[in-house]
Amino acid sequence: MLQRLYVKNLALIDEIEVEFKEGLNILTGETGAGKSIILGSVNLALGGRYTKDMIRRGCDYGFVELSFDVQNHHQAERLKAIDIFPQEGAVVLSRRLMEGRSVSRINGETVSMAFLKEAAEILIDIHGQHEHQSLLYKKNHLGIVDEFSGEHIENTKKAVEKSYNTYRKLSKELEESDMDESSRAKELSFLQFEVSEIEKADLKEGEDEDLEVSYRFMVNSKKISDSASEAYNYTSEGSESASENLSRAIRAIDQIREYDEKADDLYQQLVEVDSLLNDFNRELSDYSTSCECSEEMLYETENRLNEINRLKVKYGNSIEEIVTYCEKQKEKIKKLEDHENYIADLKAKHEKAKKEMNSHARKLSKVRKEQAVILEQAICEGLKELNFPDVKFEIRFDKLAECTTQGMDDVEFMISLNPGQPVKPLKDVASGGELSRIMLAIKTVMADRDNIETLIFDEIDVGISGRTAQKVSEKMGVIGRGHQVICITHLAQIASMADYHYVIEKTVNEMDTTTSIRRLEESETVQELARILGGAKITNTVLENAKEMKELAQQIKEI
Repeated sequence: MLQRLYVKNLALIDEIEVEFKEGLNILTGETGAGKSIILGSVNLALGGRYTKDMIRRGCDYGFVELSFDVQNHHQAERLKAIDIFPQEGAVVLSRRLMEGRSVSRINGETVSMAFLKEAAEILIDIHGQHEHQSLLYKKNHLGIVDEFSGEHIENTKKAVEKSYNTYRKLSKELEESDMDESSRAKELSFLQFEVSEIEKADLKEGEDEDLEVSYRFMVNSKKISDSASEAYNYTSEGSESASENLSRAIRAIDQIREYDEKADDLYQQLVEVDSLLNDFNRELSDYSTSCECSEEMLYETENRLNEINRLKVKYGNSIEEIVTYCEKQKEKIKKLEDHENYIADLKAKHEKAKKEMNSHARKLSKVRKEQAVILEQAICEGLKELNFPDVKFEIRFDKLAECTTQGMDDVEFMISLNPGQPVKPLKDVASGGELSRIMLAIKTVMADRDNIETLIFDEIDVGISGRTAQKVSEKMGVIGRGHQVICITHLAQIASMADYHYVIEKTVNEMDTTTSIRRLEESETVQELARILGGAKITNTVLENAKEMKELAQQIKEI
């Protein structure tokens, strides 16, 4: 579950730290207090998009950190599969936001945005204010069915995708191989020319690198030889050379070494240095001689390099790539030389791949339909609990004209909200408030199936009131028994169900505006419910209503 949220320098937030608990955590506050900023901060930590104006004015960076306590075995296993290992049961996701860039970390280790999002999907599920609108788009319905089906279809989906890619590859190859005799002859001639050109070059692995080194040496051989000769003059030749001066020093020390033991030690050291210098001079002389390079050698090396670089421009960036290209062209030549047999074989493979793809797609469709029946029933039950007493909900399957990477199923959610009315596409029936409740039912079912511990709902109560709001509040209370729920709401019915109630407040002080969040004491929750119920003026009657609402909510939760 989400244990701790820490935010610094984001929008109206100077610095806040809040600890969330198990069960139903409710967040309320005046309009404009910054409720959306709190949820926005969570989204940013999970890899959401940001702009520089999100960083608090006058600050160089923004920072948000989420600490999760991972006790769920299924979550721990899924995290382990992507090499995330909770440290003493904790996983910490953080993101530092700067102008033009951001740095994301998991347990202190820098990670990519894609990896951060992958981890986030395991730990938390967020339902934003407008996410229910996605239900209007038929293309999203298949994804919901597949997400619910989970491991039941995982291997089959992979098999469909793999066989589809094989089929498409063979289809493309079949298309490209369709040519008349004249075109085939031209293509064959061109391929033979390319292969001949590469083979004639007789390329050796690593040859280009060795030639580059040799060429660089040859081009600079005169400079190398001159410098080596100059060094030799200083160390070996001439009256002022190091060798001559060292000989004089040896003779000088030799005259006194019989008088003192230290002088004899120094003499021995000089003799050793003289020996080393003589060895060095011999090597230096040989090196200077070896640096000589003929014009013919330079010309041959330069020509060979030019030839290799010309082939690189045409066939690949390295000798390895050129050789690989040559082998591919040879395979094409074989196919063209035996074109009839090649086409026959290709068609047989193509037909086999199509059969395999369709077979896997049928298996996938069968399991999807089995899981869809379970999902239908679960969503129906959830909708009835959310004040849809006469609802009918169906997941309709149609067959696509052609198989895709997702199989051959075309899925659409159908619903009837009133008795006697036939089921129709969701987009043609449901209003905004109804969509919100439908999404709540779906999220509830999905959370139970996927073992997601933490659910966040941002104003799930949009477009509802009265008895419907009461039903939604009761549903939220039920979800809170098995999951950690964090819910931003403006309805007293939902707020009254809170296990833990937080208020978001905006403070204006000396032309500076900040947003803060704090957990309410039990006595304060009634005051906050009264504020939601009563608006500008809170009377004793409103307070009594708020108190009664809280007591009734507690009674419902205890049932």
